[in-house]
Amino acid sequence: MRIRGPVGRPRTRPDAVAADKAYSSRGNRAHLRKRRIKAVIPEKKDQAANRKKKGSGGGRPVSHDTELYKERNTVERTINRMKAWRGIATRYDKTPGSYLAGLHLRASMIWIKDLTRAAS
Repeated sequence: MRIRGPVGRPRTRPDAVAADKAYSSRGNRAHLRKRRIKAVIPEKKDQAANRKKKGSGGGRPVSHDTELYKERNTVERTINRMKAWRGIATRYDKTPGSYLAGLHLRASMIWIKDLTRAAS
C-alpha cells in the first residue's frame, strides 16, 4: 500500500489584508480577527465620529498600519497598468492558460518599460 501525501494546494494564511474604506465594517474586521489576520483598513469618518460620540462606550479606535497601507496603492496601480491592455481588462481569452499567458506578457512589457525608463 502506498501512502499519499497531502492533496491539493498547501493552505496559506496572509499576515495582513489591506483594503480601502469601503470594507471597513465590524463584520469584516471580526472575520479577519477570528482567522488571526491583521486588518489594514482605514476607518470611515462617519464610523469614527459615531464611535467618538459614544464616548468611552464606543470602543477603541481601530489600529491602522499606514506603512503597510501604502503598499496597497502600489498593487492598485500595477493592476490598473495591467488592465490598460484591453485583452486583459475584457477577458477575451477563452482558456485560463491563454489568459495567464497574456498576464505574463503584459507584466513583462511593464517590467521592460520600467527598466528602460530607469536606465535613461
